[in-house]
Amino acid sequence: MEQIDEIHIAPLGYERDRIVEPIRKHNADVVYLLEDTIHGGRTCYHEEMIETLRDDGVDVHVETADLQDLYDVMGVVTTITADHAGDIVRVNVSSGPKLADIGSAIACMATDATPYYVQPEEQVHALDEEPLTRGMVDDEKLPSYPIEAISRDQVAILNFLDETNTQAYTAKKKDLIEFAEEAELTFLTEANPANDKAKFALLNANVIDPLQDDGYIGVNAVGRQKQIELTDTGENVLHAFRHKL
Repeated sequence: MEQIDEIHIAPLGYERDRIVEPIRKHNADVVYLLEDTIHGGRTCYHEEMIETLRDDGVDVHVETADLQDLYDVMGVVTTITADHAGDIVRVNVSSGPKLADIGSAIACMATDATPYYVQPEEQVHALDEEPLTRGMVDDEKLPSYPIEAISRDQVAILNFLDETNTQAYTAKKKDLIEFAEEAELTFLTEANPANDKAKFALLNANVIDPLQDDGYIGVNAVGRQKQIELTDTGENVLHAFRHKL
């Protein structure tokens, strides 16, 4: 029988007990701590916390992310969750900086991970020497509001645009069709279109139109051809969901 592990993910901010207590309460097997190496890394009490958890038999991993970048946090959390598809994944949305906590919560909406918020027992403010809070009253499971993550086919197209487009060349719809056939994307393989007209209709319905409606791509008419560009938002979304590839 396959073992199901308890996985916890927690961004590092100025907290210790809000990270440790839920891990102990749920007997976590594996813990991923998200360290912000861009704006500041671990504190001395984080180092002690990691050592204590490992002494308790917890498998602790420290992953790096820009905790001030919503999409970077989403990308890390969704990737870890995907790597533990058969396990129970819980995400602490109260242990890190505000943007990191928000990004973690959104990542849970797009995956099967469960977000939770830890109510501290008391506030502490000597951040250089101690965490922001102390103790734990309870860890409250947050309600789930699922959002529709973009499909693997759509992520693959965004990635193709990211790798193909340059200042000298912008991908056309025919390029996307050729890539989709080579990569055997499901919107073509499952439909088995009879001709090129049907292929373009499937591309528009399953990829171009939804990505354009969401603002992830721009479609520009140049003569009779349509050039497809990746927007800044599309780049961020690709970063958050590239694990689907």
